Amino acid sequence: MNMPDMPVNVPVDDPNADTEWNDILRKHGVIPEKPPSPTPMIEEALEEARRLAHENRLEGKTVDELEELEDEEDEAFLERYRKQRLAELSTISTASKFNQVYPLQKPDYQRDVTEASRNSFVLVHLISSLGTNIESRLLTELWRDLARVFGDLKFCEIRADMCIEGYPEKNTPTILVYKDGDIKRQIVTLKELRGQNTVPEDLEDLLISVGAVKQTDPRIHREKRSSDRITASNRLQQGEKAGRSMDDGDGDDWD
Repeated sequence: MNMPDMPVNVPVDDPNADTEWNDILRKHGVIPEKPPSPTPMIEEALEEARRLAHENRLEGKTVDELEELEDEEDEAFLERYRKQRLAELSTISTASKFNQVYPLQKPDYQRDVTEASRNSFVLVHLISSLGTNIESRLLTELWRDLARVFGDLKFCEIRADMCIEGYPEKNTPTILVYKDGDIKRQIVTLKELRGQNTVPEDLEDLLISVGAVKQTDPRIHREKRSSDRITASNRLQQGEKAGRSMDDGDGDDWD
C-alpha cells in the first residue's frame, strides 16, 4: 500500500547562517533564499555622502576664507568657488536697496508691506508700547543689525497698538514675515526663539526657514555674526542704565 507523502521536519539551527547544509536546504526550497546583505548598499551610500561632502567642502566659505586655503586646495577648484562667491556678492549688492529699518504708518501699511512683499520679503516688527518690554527692545536692536546686513530684505517696525487696535501687549514683540502679498510666518514674542537670549543667528535661521536667504548665503557667517550679538547686547545695557522706561516721545514718529 502506498503511504501518503508526509512533511518532514528538517532541523535548522539558523536559517540565515552560511553553511553547506543551509545551501542544500535552500536549493531544495526547504528554507527561503537568504536576503541580500545591506552592507554593500550602506557602504555605497556612505561613500556617496563622503564624495558630496568633499565636493561641497567650500560651500559657505567667504572670499577671505577661500584666500586662506590657497596652499591647501587645487588652484582651479578654488578659483571656481571664488568667482561663484564674488558673483553672489555682486547679485546681493545690486539687490540691496533697503539697508535700514522703516517706520510704518497704518494708512500706508497696504502699500509699504503687503504690496511691497510682491517684490521682496518684508519683515514687520510689531513693537511694544511699553519701554519695560525687554524682548521688544532687544528685537529692535537686532532688527537694525539685520537690516544693514540683509539689504535686499525690507525690515519695518510699527507699534502694535497703532497697527492693530486692541492688540494685546502680552503678544509683543510680534514678527510678521510677508511675501507675495501674504503672511508666510508669524512669531508671537521671542519665546519661540530664545526669549531675552535671542541672538542674530536665531533670526538668520528664521530667514533661512522662510526662504528669504539661502543656507549658503555668504552673509551667513556664524563667527562674524556673534560680534553683532555683543553689539546689540551692549546697546541694550546702555539703554537700561539711562533708565528702564522709554520716553513717551519715542512714539511721536508713529502718530
